[in-house]
Amino acid sequence: MERGSGILMHISSLPNKYGIGTFGKEAYAFADFLAAAKQKYWQVLPLCPTGFGDSPYQSPSAFALNPYFIDLEKLEEQGLLQHEDYHGADFGDDPGHVDYFKLYLNREPILRKAFSRREIIPAQKLEDFAFRHQFWLEDYALFMALKKHFDNRPWETWDHDAKHRSPEALARYQDQFREDIQYFRFIQYLAHEQWGSLKDYANRMEIRIIGDIPIYASADSADTWSNASSGIFRYDRDLTPVCVAGCPPDYFSDEGQYWGDTVYDWDRDRVTGYEWWIRRIEHALAHYDWIRIDHFRGFESYWEVPFGSPSATYGSWKPGPGMDFIHALKNALGDVRIIAEDLGSMTESVRDLVRQSGFPGMKVLGFAFDSLADNDHLPHRYDKNCVVYTGTHDNDTVLGWFASAGEEQSAFAKRYLKLDDTEGLHWGMIRGAMSSVAALSVIPMQDLLGLGSEARMNTPATVGGTNWQWRMKDGDASPELARKIAALTELYGRA
Repeated sequence: MERGSGILMHISSLPNKYGIGTFGKEAYAFADFLAAAKQKYWQVLPLCPTGFGDSPYQSPSAFALNPYFIDLEKLEEQGLLQHEDYHGADFGDDPGHVDYFKLYLNREPILRKAFSRREIIPAQKLEDFAFRHQFWLEDYALFMALKKHFDNRPWETWDHDAKHRSPEALARYQDQFREDIQYFRFIQYLAHEQWGSLKDYANRMEIRIIGDIPIYASADSADTWSNASSGIFRYDRDLTPVCVAGCPPDYFSDEGQYWGDTVYDWDRDRVTGYEWWIRRIEHALAHYDWIRIDHFRGFESYWEVPFGSPSATYGSWKPGPGMDFIHALKNALGDVRIIAEDLGSMTESVRDLVRQSGFPGMKVLGFAFDSLADNDHLPHRYDKNCVVYTGTHDNDTVLGWFASAGEEQSAFAKRYLKLDDTEGLHWGMIRGAMSSVAALSVIPMQDLLGLGSEARMNTPATVGGTNWQWRMKDGDASPELARKIAALTELYGRA
């Protein structure tokens, strides 16, 4: 990874008048903003459909793209929509926040209208797309059709024949829900086409996309449903999870976090040559130039909680696949471009795995000032092979952190980075990240805009509230801001 810098800005947070950011003209304008600011990277959160709690880390598919990101104006340009099909639809009345409930109610009927005009798209294009993505697309489309049929209940509560994927039942359902299955395939075609065009545009300006994938597949997903009986996830004979994922008590929660994702049976995965994982990484690398794997430390050891436990405190550490998995990945795919999210409970064995993998790890200035000189997040302790952030999607903003930090931590940060109100505390923290030896510096857009806790993207161990809702206002990504970022980027050799 060459020295450079980038901005963390999720697609959902882009401005427009359609309730949520999309792959439309505002995304292209943001790519232009990145180029003007002399940035080399654009980091996004998972682009998959959102699930429980509107989280992109709880998705019905590890492979699909979020239909909410399909740009309606582009569909009109293609002749798939007419202006009156979507103009005036109620997608929410707060341009600063996503209203997921209104999107859920009012987006799909519009996309169904586009589907009704699908004959505009050459049939060969749709067939080629379905062929290239057949290893996940068919299961996903049937899964979504069945979710609709079973009133959006988790697949573990479906009728026995659907839950256990009886061949006779699957054939019957495929015939019964043929129209819905075609719809979900078609929508994925549209999303992939639009994202591919946007990525190509960014790449032509030498901007690389950093994607993000959670280590676990959601318990209620096409991935677990279609693979539950294969043994790669830990289910019993009745397809009830044996254990689920989480994390122990930490910085974010005294109770730990009970994620509920079904854990992998790594012994079985090893026998398959990690086939599902290799396909997943290969698919992600077709979407992104780099991928950040969330909770990378889970490949060394992971927190396993018995299914149904009242909290994550009932869990225990279990060994992950370690370098055996990394070697298999590299043997299959070559020099994979992965950023290891190695935050949280760190041990020397986790550090060793990150070092042996060769993947850059992560540093977060928001974690740097809770203790003194032995803190790995302090810039004087970095090596070059890392990515430094002022904060991630799980952190408060810089100004939010200062508002809630203790006096000792706040004073330490100001002394260490020589911060003052004239420069702005957030700009001083950005300067601290930019000036470090870390190969890559990534700054959340909220910090570049100097926003407080109201702009926080997510608060771990909580559901609801304003999680995943923040949106940038129209005009925030101004030429003046681009020039200021560009000056810092050039000053510290990252342009």
